[in-house]
Amino acid sequence: MELNLNHVDYLQVGVTSQKTMKLLPSVGRKATQKVAVADHDGVVTCFGMKKGEAVPVFKSLPGQKISRLELGGTLGTPQEKIFVCSGSEVRGYTKKGKQFLTFEANLTESINAMHVSGADLFVCASYIYNHYCDCKDQDYYLSGDKINDVLCLPVETVGHTVPILACQDRVLRVLQGSDLLFDVEVPGPPTVLELHNRDGGKGGEEVLYGTADGKLGLVRIKKSGPVTSWELDNEKKKGGVLCIDTFDIVGDGVKDILVGRDDGTVEVYGLDNSNEPTMRFENVLSESVTSIQGGCVGKEMYDEVLTTTYTGWVSGLTSEPQQMVAGPGAEIKMSRETQGKLAALRAELEQLQVKVLQGREKYQQSSQSSTAVSVVPVFSINDKFTLCQDDASYSLTLEVQTAIDNLLLQSDVPIDLLDVDKNSAVVSFSECDSESNGNFLLATYRCQANTTRLELKVRSIEGQYGTLQAYVTPRLQPKTCQVRQYQIKPLSLHQRTHTIDQERPMNSLRLTGQFSFAEIHSWVVFCLPEVPEKTPAGESITFYFQNTFLGTQLEATYCKGEANFYSDNISTISILKDVLSKEATKRKINLKTSYDVNEDSVSHTLRMIHPKLEYQLILAKKIQLIDALKELQVHEGNADFLIPEYRSILDDSAQLLEEYKKQPAHLERLYGMITDLFIDKFKFKGQNVKTKVSQLLAILNNYELDSLMEFFSEA
Repeated sequence: MELNLNHVDYLQVGVTSQKTMKLLPSVGRKATQKVAVADHDGVVTCFGMKKGEAVPVFKSLPGQKISRLELGGTLGTPQEKIFVCSGSEVRGYTKKGKQFLTFEANLTESINAMHVSGADLFVCASYIYNHYCDCKDQDYYLSGDKINDVLCLPVETVGHTVPILACQDRVLRVLQGSDLLFDVEVPGPPTVLELHNRDGGKGGEEVLYGTADGKLGLVRIKKSGPVTSWELDNEKKKGGVLCIDTFDIVGDGVKDILVGRDDGTVEVYGLDNSNEPTMRFENVLSESVTSIQGGCVGKEMYDEVLTTTYTGWVSGLTSEPQQMVAGPGAEIKMSRETQGKLAALRAELEQLQVKVLQGREKYQQSSQSSTAVSVVPVFSINDKFTLCQDDASYSLTLEVQTAIDNLLLQSDVPIDLLDVDKNSAVVSFSECDSESNGNFLLATYRCQANTTRLELKVRSIEGQYGTLQAYVTPRLQPKTCQVRQYQIKPLSLHQRTHTIDQERPMNSLRLTGQFSFAEIHSWVVFCLPEVPEKTPAGESITFYFQNTFLGTQLEATYCKGEANFYSDNISTISILKDVLSKEATKRKINLKTSYDVNEDSVSHTLRMIHPKLEYQLILAKKIQLIDALKELQVHEGNADFLIPEYRSILDDSAQLLEEYKKQPAHLERLYGMITDLFIDKFKFKGQNVKTKVSQLLAILNNYELDSLMEFFSEA
């Protein structure tokens, strides 16, 4: 069944956080529902729709930024009490707006996730989980990594409290009281949890999760352990999942899954006969979707998907047909209601233009005064710097509450800027003198009008570390700029993983010395991404990593006074040895270093590079041939005389050039990795082979795997 939904805007509040909008239960079966939404100004707004206009029910006073909004109430009754958290405080409001609860959780950090179930309140702040019953402390848990969301299975169905934490280290932690019951490994860092069908489905055990890298899954939390029902990959490289809901928008009696992503995508998935999700509808908004709900808001009898975006727009995708209809002579007829709305909007626009002119005149007059001080406008930036597993690049997403004028990128380490299809900004590069001022990249993005969101991609080189800085200038007067910094780590292309292949030939590095557990952990945080900044509980820890570019792996095990690193790539061990020695020297700690090099690991790494290198060499040869083949085609009038291989190159020339454009310096990057591998192999033997690099490059120019491996062994 085809789904037709039409976009309609209702209201704009302040900047919103994830999961800060809910629909209150309806009074009648098909009556319209009230909307509760909270923003960064600390305001809770509750409104309903009447004759196409948003009518406020209540609006709270401004205060500290609100990070979550949940509905609650006595179990078995309509969940219509509104709970919000700001800082370490939880407040409760009735549906009429009367505040009935103020609860101070006394946490040192702000609450970033919350769940309400009857008299039970579950709150999380960074690494800490707290459970309160009737505002009295019940349970406490310290997580191994940051907690992004919290959920509890329905007590009415399951019979007891089962809290679930979505943690940054790609794990769902299922608790029993204050103890960990079991872990559920998921394919990416989970950002959001929701009960399937809003009640956990059959047995109340079904939990939907969304990840930061855009994957979606359903897992059953049984007493015996987790059972994965399905996982949906992010093949089209859409944004990360920020919000999920389940609602029967199609009207077939089966609840559909509604998904909101950080690139503005809104999706509706239906479940087929085998309970696998299939896409039913997709719509793209211009900014990230922070909350999503299914219900009836705009007009009775018409269901819709309600969304809230980062800048505070509350809008619906409604099943109500568009009110504009083409009349005789292709004239557009509008209903009286729409005409009234249009007239009101025009009047409001005129009033705003008058206000702006008055404000501008007042500003010009006051700016001429010698005592006047220009106030710097404050604006919010929502930014994300994440490693993409598929193409081993970093995605930098910047979202501003007002239109972006320009963005300057500056880096003190060599990085490549990759092409992004969604990016419409014009980029220009400035010449850099890395020796005198340390700049390796200076790029300016000039944005089109009304651009509030920018997505960029960069690729770093392992072993070279420093800082990437983004200077964001919005279209505001007076001109002002905010700077954001992102660390490029020594092993920047490594990603956390649950397990590694122990059968591979491994090199090892062992460090011993007078360092504490906290000190060695801070060094590992400095070297590798996705490691929690907080020192882990216990006396020792093991982390597993995979190189997203090559597929090589790393195991890090350390405790007070000792650290062991194992990798099948000798260059990874070499980078760790150099960086950790430098960090220890800075702190005047004497390190004893020992290593064990496995000769087989070098040929193993070369075999892992081989398919990538072979593919890039073939691609480069095809690119070189395109212009000559096109000339021949023009000269001869057609391409029929060419052999099939050359004809296919001509046919696919657009895709080949596009692919080559998206991966600049890919071949040079692989050459660099092989050269580093060659130098590092002999560095551990105490030999300097830099004089033989020219011979190595000559072999790479006439590449064959066997001759390359022979050169490595004979050198």
